[in-house]
Amino acid sequence: MKRSTVEPLSEGSVTQQATARLAVDTTGPGFTEITEPVARWVLETGILQGVLTVFCRHTSASLTIQENADPDVRRDLATALDRLAPRDSGYVHRAEGPDDMPAHIRAMLTGASLGVPVLEGQMVLGTWQGLYVVEHRDRPHRREIILHLLGA
Repeated sequence: MKRSTVEPLSEGSVTQQATARLAVDTTGPGFTEITEPVARWVLETGILQGVLTVFCRHTSASLTIQENADPDVRRDLATALDRLAPRDSGYVHRAEGPDDMPAHIRAMLTGASLGVPVLEGQMVLGTWQGLYVVEHRDRPHRREIILHLLGA
C-alpha cells in the first residue's frame, strides 16, 4: 500500500467567506469557459486558501471542469451528450419545447455545482483544466452562476 503524507497549510487561520453572482451569456448548445472571470474574482477576494463552490441556478444548463486545450474534446463531449439524451426520444415533458427535456437529462448527468480547492489565492486546476457552463438548450441564454469561497 502506498503511503501518503498530509502537510498542514496553515494553523490558526480566521475563516472568511465571499460570494458573487456571475452572469454568463451562452450562444446555444455547447461549452462557455468561465475560468478567467472566476479566477480573477477569487484573487480579488483576498482569500488565500479554501474551497470555492460554483453553482448553476438552472435545470437546463450545467457546470463542468474539462480540458481547455483542444476544442475537439468539447465537440466530442457534446456528441456524447447528444447520444445519451437525444432530442427526438418521445419525451412526455415538451411544454417548453423539444430541447427542454433532453436539457434536463444532460444537466442531471453533468451536475449543477463544482468544488474547487484554492491555494495561494488561485484555483488549483490541472494544467489543461478549465471551468465551463454547459448550455443544453438550442438557443442562447443568460445563465446565473453563484460563486462562494470559504477560506482564510
